[in-house]
Amino acid sequence: MATSTKQNAQDALQDLASTVSDGLENIDHSVSIAFGELTVEVASEDVVPTLKVLRDDVQMKFISFIDMCGVDYPARAKRFDVVYHLMSPTLNQRIRVKAQTDEDTPVASATDVFPGANWFEREAYDMYGILFTGHPDLRRLLTDYGFEGHPLRKDFPLTGFVEVRYDDETKRVVYEPVHLRQEFRDFDFLSPWEGAEYVLPGDEKAQK
Repeated sequence: MATSTKQNAQDALQDLASTVSDGLENIDHSVSIAFGELTVEVASEDVVPTLKVLRDDVQMKFISFIDMCGVDYPARAKRFDVVYHLMSPTLNQRIRVKAQTDEDTPVASATDVFPGANWFEREAYDMYGILFTGHPDLRRLLTDYGFEGHPLRKDFPLTGFVEVRYDDETKRVVYEPVHLRQEFRDFDFLSPWEGAEYVLPGDEKAQK
């Protein structure tokens, strides 16, 4: 029974992949299935046309925008993947759309197709520095004013560039270069359950 259900799900994905390929016949793309998920890869300039087809095609109706995120591969020339997740309530299927871009090449905003992309594109800009053209308000979302860099890039230092504290003398928040106090960098990894001078309740059973 489980094998039959799995096979049916795989067949449904194969049928959906064929439907997607037919709908995107005028757009250069690739379709792949891995781990029970369907992924469509397109060029960054084709993201918006692809999303429109997936949303409007009567055979697909991917009308629900789940989320959008960035992924960083620093070794690549186009280091970022921009990833969109959509759902079709009609088909009860999900799909992933991926496109590659670099630090300087913007991707067209999807806010005209899915208004819910507004927040996610601002997050991707803030965390990765991915640029979007046509976004109504592309500015930082999660970091503070004047924040340097983009925290989710893999080459961003774990400690950041500055630290923030409240200065009681000046009565304001001040930004200073990060200073790691050595005493806070020594860790005792000994478990509190190890090294006790007495036998903990229940441990005597392990000796028998």
